[in-house]
Amino acid sequence: MRNRADGPRVDGVRAGPARVDGRLANPELPMNAEPAEALGLVKDEPAAQWRVEWATGSQVGPRARHVPSGHTDEVRGVATTVVSDCPIAVTSSRDDTVRLWDLATGQQFGEPLTGHDDMVLAVATAVVDGRPVAVSGGGDETVRVWDLTTGQQVGKPLTGDHDPVLAVATAVVEGRPVAVTSGGGTHGLVRAWDLTTHRQLGEPLTGHRGEVHALATTEVAGRPTAITSGEDESVRVWDLITRREIGNPLTGHDKDALAVASIAVDGRPHAITSGLDWTVRLWDLATRRQVGKPLIGHRGPVTACTGAVIDGCPTAVTGGMDRTVRVWDLNTSEQAGPELTFPLPVGAVTMSSGGRLVVGFGQEVAVLSRR
Repeated sequence: MRNRADGPRVDGVRAGPARVDGRLANPELPMNAEPAEALGLVKDEPAAQWRVEWATGSQVGPRARHVPSGHTDEVRGVATTVVSDCPIAVTSSRDDTVRLWDLATGQQFGEPLTGHDDMVLAVATAVVDGRPVAVSGGGDETVRVWDLTTGQQVGKPLTGDHDPVLAVATAVVEGRPVAVTSGGGTHGLVRAWDLTTHRQLGEPLTGHRGEVHALATTEVAGRPTAITSGEDESVRVWDLITRREIGNPLTGHDKDALAVASIAVDGRPHAITSGLDWTVRLWDLATRRQVGKPLIGHRGPVTACTGAVIDGCPTAVTGGMDRTVRVWDLNTSEQAGPELTFPLPVGAVTMSSGGRLVVGFGQEVAVLSRR
């Protein structure tokens, strides 16, 4: 429909290096390697002890638990939730579908969720009236809400933009579940939707110039807050009750800010951002200052990030076009152990509440856990 819906990630694929420090060898290597070799895991190093629980396809090594591939095109979003007491991963893809996966077994959970008629670029989860839902946005310029228990779309699509929906996050605002979405195009609009009434809350949030690639939600001083990042290289913070921008934009990236996540460090709300400039940055949302120097290690655009507490330590997990996932200790601002090397570019990462790492790479999905 619109190539621009792919954003800078497409440019990153085309421009990315054929080799990264010798790690991206013959593409057939992962087919014949052990799972630890395929994912760059190092034996006998505690910080690197990640185990592949399962992966779709067959590219992570013959001894990994393989499950049939589901998506037929690039995975662009991933989230987790619990459905009927079963931990679930929810993925969205350029193949126009949203799919659910049993986190423990890798089996698909029910049928694919279909309704979008173009690529599904983002997905998030929430609870509405006590039921788990997914909220997806895509190249067809719509936001859709799915009841994950029944596998059915809830109500009509939410529409407001005449551009692809690039990012989705959820929050609770004054006791009501809300979805926050961002669009492509030159307007840089961010919208909030009441997931109970399916109505837009007020006017769009404006300030970005160009596409808003990513967003996340958190609380700052007890107030629900959205964090957005975009084509204009800026990171912006918004009060979701007043729907106004808080302070001046956070600046530091010198190319598109592609991904954003939230994390608490020493009890203070922080944002993690990553970009087309190959960097990862940490921001204190209370002081509105960058914390330390950029985290450097990726050898290409950093297209995905998430925040998690791993072994009691606040951590950023990032993935990029260099086909690696990297784990960063936010107390020391150092990479924790060697990178995990994948056979295809990494487009999405998240951590489940149970401590599993979920990675979308190419059209495949893998779930890893600490040893």
